[in-house]
Amino acid sequence: MTQETHVAVETEDDPGPLAGAVTGAAYGVLFLLGAVLGVVGGFQHGWYAGQVPVAAIAWLAVLFAVPYAMGRLMGGKLGALVPAAGWLLVSFLLATPQRAGDLAIAGNSAGYWYLYGGAVAVAAAVVVTRSAGSWLLRSYGRL
Repeated sequence: MTQETHVAVETEDDPGPLAGAVTGAAYGVLFLLGAVLGVVGGFQHGWYAGQVPVAAIAWLAVLFAVPYAMGRLMGGKLGALVPAAGWLLVSFLLATPQRAGDLAIAGNSAGYWYLYGGAVAVAAAVVVTRSAGSWLLRSYGRL
C-alpha cells in the first residue's frame, strides 16, 4: 500500500481557502480605517483661520484621497466604498443630537463643509476609482 499525500497548491484559478479570509479581513480593516477617519475628523474639523474653516476643507482632501487610494490598492470600487461607508456611518452618528444635547459635528460652516463636503468627496472617490470590470458584464463559463 502506498500512501499519497495531497498538498493544497494555490493557483491563479483556485486561490485556496485562505484567500477569502484574508480578503474579508482586509475589507474589515478598511471599514475600521473609515471609522477612525470619522472619529478623528468629527472632533478635529472645527479649526478656523479667520472666518475660513481650514481644517474642514483640508479634511475634504483627506476624505477623497484615502478611499481613492484604497480602491486603487484593492483593485476595485469596493475597496473605495468600504472606508467611505465607515466614515459616513460614524460621521452621521456624530452629527445626530444626543440626549445631553451635545453634538460632535455642529451646525456651523465647519460642520457643513466637513459633513456634506465629505459625503461628496467620498462619493466622488468611489465614482472615479477604476474597477476591474462589471460583474454584470462578465461571461461566466466561456473560454
